[in-house]
Amino acid sequence: MSTEAKLADLGITLPDAPAPAANYVPAVQVGDIVYISGQISNDDNGLIVGKLGDTMDVDQGAAAAKRCAINLLAQVRSACDGDLERLVRVVKLTAFVNSTADFGQQPQVVNGCSDFLVEVLGDKGRHARSAVSAASLPFGVAVEIEGIFQIR
Repeated sequence: MSTEAKLADLGITLPDAPAPAANYVPAVQVGDIVYISGQISNDDNGLIVGKLGDTMDVDQGAAAAKRCAINLLAQVRSACDGDLERLVRVVKLTAFVNSTADFGQQPQVVNGCSDFLVEVLGDKGRHARSAVSAASLPFGVAVEIEGIFQIR
């Protein structure tokens, strides 16, 4: 099953690749590797803001991380000229979770992204990962995730 068909089965429509919010490019390709700039948590209602351990729980954070995954795939699709079948694998994710000093469940939050990528992509969605706390994130968003992807 193609990636686009799997997304459709899950009821997911990828948005257009989000434009950068500052002076950077959304993706840089070096050989067969694409580096995707950090994608922030947002949905059809706008930014998903909040602080884990204060105004958000783990399930809400995981949902925000899933939205980051959707934006990452939108950026990869754009970098692949609209053809997600060119994606060979997710190599590495670096995730930042807007959380209180005593919150320690960043990995469970970021599983919202990781689980979704594996659900959609199967084994090529399995990746190395870092999940770290951040005292704050741009615009007050709950999660930001950047990624490294191999394409053909």
